[in-house]
Amino acid sequence: MEPIVTITGGAIRGTTEGGVTRFLGVPYAAAPVGARRFRLPEPVQRWEGVREATRMGPTCAQSPYPAPIHALIGSDGIPGDDYLNVNVWTPEVGGAGLPVLMWIHGGAFVRGSNARRIYDGTAFARDGVVLVSINYRLGISGFAVLDGVPSNRGLHDQLCALRWVRDNIAAFGGDPDNVTIFGESAGGMSVAALMAAPQSAGLFRRAIVQSGNGSVAAEADDARLVSAALAEHLGINPTAADFGALGPADLCSAQNAVALALMTDPDPQRWGPSVVERGLGIMSLFPVVDGDVVEGTPTEVLAANPQRRVPLVAGTTADEFRFFTVPTGITAGVDADSLPFVLARYGIDPSVAQTYSRQRPDAAPAEIFNAILTDWCFRSGTMDLAETNAATAATYVYEFAWPTALPGLGACHVLEVPFVFDAVDNAHTLTGPTPPQPLADEIHAAWVSFATHGSTGWSAFTPAEKNVRIFDHPASSTVDNPRAEELAALRQAIRS
Repeated sequence: MEPIVTITGGAIRGTTEGGVTRFLGVPYAAAPVGARRFRLPEPVQRWEGVREATRMGPTCAQSPYPAPIHALIGSDGIPGDDYLNVNVWTPEVGGAGLPVLMWIHGGAFVRGSNARRIYDGTAFARDGVVLVSINYRLGISGFAVLDGVPSNRGLHDQLCALRWVRDNIAAFGGDPDNVTIFGESAGGMSVAALMAAPQSAGLFRRAIVQSGNGSVAAEADDARLVSAALAEHLGINPTAADFGALGPADLCSAQNAVALALMTDPDPQRWGPSVVERGLGIMSLFPVVDGDVVEGTPTEVLAANPQRRVPLVAGTTADEFRFFTVPTGITAGVDADSLPFVLARYGIDPSVAQTYSRQRPDAAPAEIFNAILTDWCFRSGTMDLAETNAATAATYVYEFAWPTALPGLGACHVLEVPFVFDAVDNAHTLTGPTPPQPLADEIHAAWVSFATHGSTGWSAFTPAEKNVRIFDHPASSTVDNPRAEELAALRQAIRS
């Protein structure tokens, strides 16, 4: 007999295979359509009978990734209105007290879903952890700043999902007092935002930030410039009523057009300084300072509110930015003559390239560019977050250094995710055909240990000893404050 559990919305039926039970596409909030598109998340209307939870649920409307990125990781898109849903994997429906991990997907706040094969929670459940993966509102629906409606609706969805976990996870054998949130890219940035949000108090015990940072939060006035550009593209007023009258295809079209315009011409006068700088030259719709959920950038808020800090794992891949520049051909256009101009375009003093070149004497200009942008977008902000958190809470820092077999990508953005989930067999378009299983065993076990006990197996990062675990194959190592000279030079180059 297939397992049935009763939660706040009603009874749901899952499936069991190999000792792991999964419940898929379970709504945690009412469908955010019609008048609800720009409201805070509302409770699910209870259903009668037993709801089948055997298929992945709908995803927020979005455009496919550009072809070069799609070739690496695919795209998302399952139609339907009930896209505020969760998936749950558990080793023991009738159990109790199991640690819980809640996964928040990436996608630059405009793409992604919980339905990806590399997010399959089977391995976590196999190892005694209840894994929950969530969807949330994206793009205009989740993050555009519009008069008369709350901002940061996507973050409010994530908070709603956490409350759903608190109220329901015991039905799946999980411990609501032992929840760890984790996410990658926009998901990692969301985790940092949730750490800083006052509304999250008591909803989770620990956090893991993968390839994110603690500096993503646009100023409201700057974010309104993006909303105005979206409305201009659509020929409407920048109001919730006008945006709400449009279908998902129109919203996705506008998002794509404005994102391209911002990336092509990241002019602070046009888009607002905080959108250009904190959106990393990549994102146009993302969390905004609203004085409510987002009081400032996460690192700033945590510095001012030490009581909100929690045990943390934070890290990056070694070559994050190659994911964005190598497949798309951008790297091929960077040479010694163009490098200073490209760095200046991001507001970085080009002289910083001298420091990176001294540390990497055999690196071509394009490799220097990718190293600097990796640090500017991800590593610097991750280290700032770790240093702030480590003042009062256990903090562990890592770098994923194993390079994919695909030419030129190195240890790029997203690459660590299938290793974390012990799902490398589902990721050969990204990893190449023979990813090292022992590395997946190692990093997956560290995440399980942290979710279960709060330990990782390597030395903590402290203000005095800035230990960083370098995940690699055939052997990993722990290094004290790697590439400190480069980061110091970059910070000075940004300030100047």
